[in-house]
Amino acid sequence: MRSNKALTKFNKTVKIYLKDNFGILIAFFILCAFLAINPATSNSFLSTKNIFNILRQISTNLYLACGMTMVIILGGIDLSVGSIIALSGCISAGCVARYNLPLAVAILIGISIGLIVGMLNGAIICKTTIPAFIVTLATMNIMKGLAYVYTGGSPVRVVSKEWQFLGAGYIGPFPTPVIILMIVLITTAIIMNKTKFGRHIYAVGGNQQAAQFSGINVAKVKFWVHAFSGLMAGLAGVVLASRMYSGQPTAGDGAEMDAIAAVVVGGTSMAGGYGKIGGTIIGALIIGVLNNGLNLMNINSFWQYVVKGSVILLAVYIDYFRTKKDK
Repeated sequence: MRSNKALTKFNKTVKIYLKDNFGILIAFFILCAFLAINPATSNSFLSTKNIFNILRQISTNLYLACGMTMVIILGGIDLSVGSIIALSGCISAGCVARYNLPLAVAILIGISIGLIVGMLNGAIICKTTIPAFIVTLATMNIMKGLAYVYTGGSPVRVVSKEWQFLGAGYIGPFPTPVIILMIVLITTAIIMNKTKFGRHIYAVGGNQQAAQFSGINVAKVKFWVHAFSGLMAGLAGVVLASRMYSGQPTAGDGAEMDAIAAVVVGGTSMAGGYGKIGGTIIGALIIGVLNNGLNLMNINSFWQYVVKGSVILLAVYIDYFRTKKDK
């Protein structure tokens, strides 16, 4: 009896998910079908090696996108995540290569840097009326500068196999970053859909004044959402540094744009109050497959920026009409 109820609930959840994300799922499958039949990419796109490569690459973007989804639902934006990736990766790598600290301590320090910067963003945003755009733009430049100051502009190389396991290793047949990603996605989904804090995020994003009148601590919600975004950026920085075998001050350049693209393409409204982590996952897959396909077709990197920018603009345009229709 219980198993039948569980199966019914699962089927209902799947149907709702497919209904909510029908449009972007169709777009994703069309993109995959095009790359699968395109003579320039058909031999390599569907290979196991390439699929795992895509999953490994989108893992970093999805770490960021999980935090970015919450921030954008609040009606804000976090531009600092790319620079946090650089700083946390460089310092974490430096803890191993320069100071010979235990691996676990180095990883913890790197992730903690992201959390601290996120808390700094959250504290300023919730205690003042300064827009999140301005605050995170400032911390983006500060953290990028600190990454260059710490490294002197040169990569911090780490050659130990233990360090490389986090970003380039495997657990069974699956890449380690993908296993970590599964944990992050499940945790984020639980926070957003099963907790009071998650409901408060949607309430504040939908109508901040009404949320405040209903007894929600708006400042607390903003603070912890930005802290979570920083935490995800710190994790992404350590994993990326591990995958590249070094902490690099240029790592994370433009990462905030890919994260925002994944969130917006996934259906989260830039006006705030609406969005689902399930849509963000599909959005990240679209961005990841698009990047991979453009590389496989040897499209000039300059044109890749044009294509990704066009995709983001199209997604925002669709969101505009959807919001206008709802009103």
